[in-house]
Amino acid sequence: MKLVLAIIQPTKLVAVREALEKIAVTRMTIGDVQDYVNLDQEDEFLDGPGRRPPLLRKVVLEIFVNDDFLERTLEVIANVARTDDIGDGSIFVMPAAEAIRINDRVKGPEAV
Repeated sequence: MKLVLAIIQPTKLVAVREALEKIAVTRMTIGDVQDYVNLDQEDEFLDGPGRRPPLLRKVVLEIFVNDDFLERTLEVIANVARTDDIGDGSIFVMPAAEAIRINDRVKGPEAV
């Protein structure tokens, strides 16, 4: 099992969710976050010399997937969330040690 954290543009949320539903990835947690501009890519966002980059509104998707769903999940997010502009976001993948569905106490991959 893996935890996928995808930080994307808010304008891409509906399209990403619809694309994930087509590959049977429907359970996720969605939150509003603020993200910074990668200064190695673009420094025009700075207010002047030595200034901090602004924080931009983004959406984070937290998705637990079984290993056999990982690659297709990453592919869908990367393709659909791309805008070709600075600040498209990032995807992070972390191992998930355990999953427990609270209502029936099912554990492991079946709980995802």
